[in-house]
Amino acid sequence: MTGGLRAVLLDMDGLLVDSEPLWFEAERSVMSRLGGPWSAADQRELIGGSLAHTVGYMRSRAQRPVPPGQIASWLLGTMTELVTAAPVPLMPGAAELLASLDAAGIPRGLVTSAQRQIMTAVLASTGLAFAITVCGEDVHAVKPGPEPYRRAAALLGEAPGQCVALEDSPNGVASALAAGCPVIAIPSLHPITERPGCLVAGSLAEVTLPLLRQHAAAAGG
Repeated sequence: MTGGLRAVLLDMDGLLVDSEPLWFEAERSVMSRLGGPWSAADQRELIGGSLAHTVGYMRSRAQRPVPPGQIASWLLGTMTELVTAAPVPLMPGAAELLASLDAAGIPRGLVTSAQRQIMTAVLASTGLAFAITVCGEDVHAVKPGPEPYRRAAALLGEAPGQCVALEDSPNGVASALAAGCPVIAIPSLHPITERPGCLVAGSLAEVTLPLLRQHAAAAGG
């Protein structure tokens, strides 16, 4: 395989699938039980974060005291219902990119901070499959820490520098870079600036095999 590219690692929410509107609906539904306000600005605070962070943030906005476990259960249950109610749409260019990776024989992994319950529901909805998956329960520290991407590379038996990561959030970019992966960012709700090891694209439709190989090579993979 040329250019040092051995695998591609993809985030899920907001990068591969257009699920952020569903998360916003789920969060707003749970906050209605908690008696607190919820806005697009609140949702932006949670992009790319962990379930624990989300629950803690929602408790800080709530007007009714509810145990964290109950909030987590409401949120996961509501999101699972929304995901299974209708097919979750892929982001522009996602299907074409995944098909090109398959045709080239390049393994792809899914690296998400979402809980396995949500990840499984999304994969069932989209019909997608990956060589390996890493979700929130699989690591001690989720994004922006490096563990998710280090674990994904290890599961594939590859060096992080040979695994290009595709991300849409600052937390995800920070995680992949800290793990040693070259990154291509497709910003969703937060701006992301280019830096050493990180390119920025407008959509997955701009991410081609030549670009992936070139970026892996430039990063020293």
